[in-house]
Amino acid sequence: MVRRMAFLCGAVAVFSMTAQGALKEVAIDAVKTGEPISRYIYGQFIEHLGRCIYGGIWAEMLEDRKFFFPIDGEKPGWDMKQGKKTSYEGEGVPYEILVASPWQPIGPKSAVTMDKNEPYVGEHTPVIALDGSTESRGIYHPRLGLVKGRAYTGYIVLKAAPDVKKVVVALTGDMLSSRDAPSVVTLDALSDSYQKYPLSFTASANATEGSLMIEAFGTGRMWIGTVSLMPADNVEGFRKDTLALLRELNAPIYRWPGGNFVSGYDWHDGVGERDKRPPRKNPAWTGVEHNDVGIHEYLRFCELVNTEPFVSLNTGLGDAASAAAEVQYITGAADTPEGARRAANGRADSWKPGWWAVGNEMYGNWQLGHMPLEDYVKKHNAVVDAIRQVLPDAKCVGVGAAGPWSKAMLGQCGDHMDLLSEHLYWQKKDDVAQHVAVPVDQIQKLADTHRGYRAELPSLAGKDIRVALDEWNYWYGPNLYGEIGVRYFMRDALGVAAAMHTMFRNSDIYFMANYAQTVNVIGAIKTTQTDAWLETTGQVLKLYRKEFGTVPMMVSNDIKGLDIAAAWTSDGKTVTVGMVNANDSEVSFALKLNGAQLPKTAQGWVIQNGDSEAFNDENHKDRVAIRETSADLSSGTVTVKPYSITLLRLEN
Repeated sequence: MVRRMAFLCGAVAVFSMTAQGALKEVAIDAVKTGEPISRYIYGQFIEHLGRCIYGGIWAEMLEDRKFFFPIDGEKPGWDMKQGKKTSYEGEGVPYEILVASPWQPIGPKSAVTMDKNEPYVGEHTPVIALDGSTESRGIYHPRLGLVKGRAYTGYIVLKAAPDVKKVVVALTGDMLSSRDAPSVVTLDALSDSYQKYPLSFTASANATEGSLMIEAFGTGRMWIGTVSLMPADNVEGFRKDTLALLRELNAPIYRWPGGNFVSGYDWHDGVGERDKRPPRKNPAWTGVEHNDVGIHEYLRFCELVNTEPFVSLNTGLGDAASAAAEVQYITGAADTPEGARRAANGRADSWKPGWWAVGNEMYGNWQLGHMPLEDYVKKHNAVVDAIRQVLPDAKCVGVGAAGPWSKAMLGQCGDHMDLLSEHLYWQKKDDVAQHVAVPVDQIQKLADTHRGYRAELPSLAGKDIRVALDEWNYWYGPNLYGEIGVRYFMRDALGVAAAMHTMFRNSDIYFMANYAQTVNVIGAIKTTQTDAWLETTGQVLKLYRKEFGTVPMMVSNDIKGLDIAAAWTSDGKTVTVGMVNANDSEVSFALKLNGAQLPKTAQGWVIQNGDSEAFNDENHKDRVAIRETSADLSSGTVTVKPYSITLLRLEN
């Protein structure tokens, strides 16, 4: 088989005409095929960062349900923060984060204090002091998005002194007294020990500034351990609308929990009773890690969207013993120490993840636990040895960064990895064709670099350690959807399609790729509190995952601004052709197909908008979307629209 197929992609928009006016030719050779495209190329990545999981995938509506912040009523809960500047993020862009408690007092601020002596969870628990007056006292959580007629469900954990007569919990779109609110739950059978009380509401109106209000009446004190509120149609704690879109993406594998986050993450915080898991400061990013989504929730998520888990292990502040314990917790029998802990937490049967990410970006000084390369190669090998003591057939992915780091990892850790991770991010180029060419050039350069390692390093003789491009994407622009919640445009859809074409052309090198990240955070899906939709880039990922073939073919093309990839379907009956036109005008060319029949007509799909800055949002979800199309090929000529991605099926 051909291990590399040459392809030329220009960076400047031109017409596809020769000097004499004849159409230029694109030749597809269906006989010269490459190694099959791995299904793992269509992977995704989710990290505990911004609104990817909390506010994106997870259905919890309350931003500090375990009271990480003290309730003081002195300052607003939200503030603007200047985005960080990193080697691939560019200039920081402000975004709103939680810097204080979103909960506000009802009644005198002095009536709300924080109990640090016997907190229910975390460092402190709010206490409401009552004096028998009719004045409302309690707390409320503002800024909730509500939909008229939608049902909401949740619970509150509290305890109360004997003279507390009742507690009223209300969901309202206005700052009313709970006694006047349209959807109210009254609790009057209270206990002086913590009890869990169910809540159920129906929103009476649409609201962007809805509130959950908790008021107590009587005398004495009331302690609020924790509170939860979700749309009633949540799926085991996950957002129904987001899950539906994730299923449309149909990604075969999801990397979790990071990312930079993993290098400071203690996996023990994310197991056990959810309400008792401590809230923490996010170790790598801004905001709070609620620990509501841990190992059990992530692996159930994988089951719900029918995907494989790809668990990242902490080689930053973590050590080999902790990594091995985590692997045993997930995969060990119920009679092993960690397997028994898992069974006690509600899961007797073990899970069987196939892939393990051993660390994240440990070459970078921004990474918690960063260390010199000569020390890290030793740590990597020690961690993998410990993992394989627990799980001998564990498939491990090492941390790479093209250059001395990747070269040393391949040279000294080749027996301790199955794949090597690389990360690529790109910023905006004003010229659309150049914007699209950047990922093509960098992905190709990275593949060529790894071919060079194979030829140069004796340690790779007889080995086939391919690349897991387990973070890749464009990353630029305003943070409209929380931390690193940038928007994507038609130009980015073109670039993502061309990037995938380049991976297809280098299927001998790229075995896995994980689009980073899936929801909100540089994500293929965006959400508000009440809605969700596919980004322009998400439309591309959905289309190619569903319709593109698996056995890549040689394509010869020198039309600038036009990127073409082709592949046989797995049954060998259909040629699929993906065409990215990064020009602002139509492009026509003569299509030659060797080794297969060129039909007179072809069916397919197109993603197109004549405005390179077109985008999808909650009001225009399909401004850039997949449309069915057909092509008349009887003359052997193909015409593609400006700023378009076209995928045709040539039936044989």
